[in-house]
Amino acid sequence: MNRLRAAIVGGSGYTAGELLRLLLFHPMIEVTQVASTSHAGQYIHSVHPNLRKRSSLRFCHTDDLMSCDVLFLCLPHGASSRVIESYRAIAPRIIDLSADFRLRSASLYAYWYGMAHPMPHLLTEAVYGLPEFHRAQLTEATLVSGTGCMATAAILGLAPLYRAGLVDSSIPLVLEAKVGSSAAGATPGAGSHHPDRSGAVRSFQPTGHRHSAELIQELGEQIGGELEQRIAFSATAIELVRGVLITAHVFVKEALDDRTLWRLYREAYQHEPFIRIVKERSGNYRYPEPKILAGSNYCDVGFELDTDQHRVVIIAALDNLMKGAAGNAVQALNCMYGWDETLALTFPGLHPV
Repeated sequence: MNRLRAAIVGGSGYTAGELLRLLLFHPMIEVTQVASTSHAGQYIHSVHPNLRKRSSLRFCHTDDLMSCDVLFLCLPHGASSRVIESYRAIAPRIIDLSADFRLRSASLYAYWYGMAHPMPHLLTEAVYGLPEFHRAQLTEATLVSGTGCMATAAILGLAPLYRAGLVDSSIPLVLEAKVGSSAAGATPGAGSHHPDRSGAVRSFQPTGHRHSAELIQELGEQIGGELEQRIAFSATAIELVRGVLITAHVFVKEALDDRTLWRLYREAYQHEPFIRIVKERSGNYRYPEPKILAGSNYCDVGFELDTDQHRVVIIAALDNLMKGAAGNAVQALNCMYGWDETLALTFPGLHPV
C-alpha cells in the first residue's frame, strides 16, 4: 500500500508535536520531514520526548524541505500567509493550522487582526477546516485552514440552535471560554512562568477576542446569511494544561423544553463520530468536562434550560491541542482524501488523569 508523504513545518511547537504523534500512527501517512529552523539537526524526541523510540527523524531546516503530498503548517499566526506560495510549490495540498486563512472576508480579517491580509485572494479559496460543517468542500480543497480551539467548541455547541432559527438575535450572545496553558503555545513568557501561572484563574481577554470572528462567519453560515447579532466573548486562563470549556448564554425566541433540545441536538450530531451529547441527571460528569478529553478528538456538548428567562446555557468542552488543533486537522485530512474520518483518532482520552 502506497502511503502519502506528509511533512510538517514549525515542528517544535505543541500543536506540531501532537500532529506528529497522530500521523506516526496513521496507516495512510508516511511522515517524511519535520522542519524547525531553531532545532535543525536535532532528533524529534529531543523536543517531543513522548515520541522517543517512535521515530528516528531529525528536524530539518525549512530551506531543505522536499516535495510531498500534503504539507502541514504549524507556524505562528501571520507567518504562513507571507510565504504561502513557496509552500504551495512544495505540496499540492496544504493544511495551515494558524489563523491566517480562517476567515473568508478580507474586511473581517482586517477588523479582528488589525491589519490587511497579505494574500486576500486566497481567503475565498481556503476551506475552514471544521469537518462537521465543511465535508463537501474539504474533498476538493487544496488549502485548508485550522480552526480556533475556543471557536471550535463554541461553534459546535451553538450551531444546532442557530440552524433551527431559535435564537433571539436582538439579545447579544454571551459566552466565556476557560482555557488551559498549552493554548498559549510552547514559547515561554511572563504569563506562562510557573510561579505566576500556577494556581491562576486569570481573565486575559475579557473583550474583543479574535475567535469572535470565526463565530460570526460560521454561525452566519448556519442561518444562511450575515450574523448581525452582537457577540460578547470573554476568555479566562485556568489551572489546566490542556482543555477548553465554553459556557454560552443563548436567549431564544420561544419557550422550549428539554425534549425539544434533545431532539435538536441528536438530529444534528447523531452521525458525527467526534461529537458527544453529555447531559446526565447525576454524577460528577453530567456536563462536558475538558479533563477527561485530554488526548482525544472528541468535543462534548451539553445544555441546560432556564425556562424563566427563555435562556439556554450551552456547555462545550474539548482538548485544545486535539479537536481544537491537531486532531481536527487530521480529521480534515481524512475527509480530503475520502478515508475513514476516524483514522488515527480513536483514542478516547484517559480517566483518571
